[in-house]
Amino acid sequence: MFHYLLGRLWQSLVLLVIVSMIGFAVLNLAPGGPLSQYALTPGMTQEALNRLAEQMGLNRPLPIQYADWLWHLVQGDWGRSYRDNQPVLDVIGRHLFATLLLMGTSTLISILVGTWIGIKGAVKRYSVFDYAATVGAMVALSIPTFWFGLVAIYVFSLWLKWLPAGNMYTIGDGSFGDYAIHLIMPSLVLAFVNVAVWGRYMRTATLEVINQDFVRTARAKGLPEKTVLMKHVVGNALLPMITLAGLQLPSILGGALVTETVFTWPGMGRLFLDSLGYNDYPVVMGLLMFSAMLVLAGNLIADLLVAFVDPRIRLG
Repeated sequence: MFHYLLGRLWQSLVLLVIVSMIGFAVLNLAPGGPLSQYALTPGMTQEALNRLAEQMGLNRPLPIQYADWLWHLVQGDWGRSYRDNQPVLDVIGRHLFATLLLMGTSTLISILVGTWIGIKGAVKRYSVFDYAATVGAMVALSIPTFWFGLVAIYVFSLWLKWLPAGNMYTIGDGSFGDYAIHLIMPSLVLAFVNVAVWGRYMRTATLEVINQDFVRTARAKGLPEKTVLMKHVVGNALLPMITLAGLQLPSILGGALVTETVFTWPGMGRLFLDSLGYNDYPVVMGLLMFSAMLVLAGNLIADLLVAFVDPRIRLG
């Protein structure tokens, strides 16, 4: 186990370095650059821009800029935002809770609803419910998240006036109920596609377990069908879902970026797009590295949980 963890941590470190190199290069190859915002300031001269570039270290060769950024990152200094001159970690920290709340709620909805649909679809194979779930999953996987979010806003906010159109809370309120009402639409929109993914995977996993010999043996012993399903089938079918939870993190993060933009949710996804528009490279790189670390950590935890739950799996 120790050697496995050491190997995975080493692989994660290498991947983080590669991700940082690619991200740093792509950002600096993009047109404009961080000084483009200052160039719009009335009275700004080229000499003043050159002084700013020297102060910010932007006049140095790109490999030296990257090495300096990476060295400070290793020491815990993620840089300062070009936009408000605040530490990058503080800027990310102010938006972290909103994203974790949205992702956690949507993931919980996806797991509960998707698992139920998958199990029921496998038990009632080729029934009306199974066919309806299959068609619904195909529709959910085909609809763009931003379009579905806009439709939800039109129907539930503008037409029916049941739910707020955006933001995380009402200014001047901020109660638990107010947070919950604002969370309903973005979390359901973000969970929409993931419910389909969980449902299809759970249906396949349940069908594989249902046809195993130990399930037929349990039925031959006279156990009630509900006991066979809950005790023998569901428990074993859920094992692959642990791995799926880790693999779903990138898509959830990507969906959160779109969902937060549509619903003006003040999370990391919205911050990422705002920082890109402002050419705030330190914040963009910080968000990129934080997201990469979150995905790698999620996959590692999922692998460890599978090995812990299933005694047949041994990590080398």
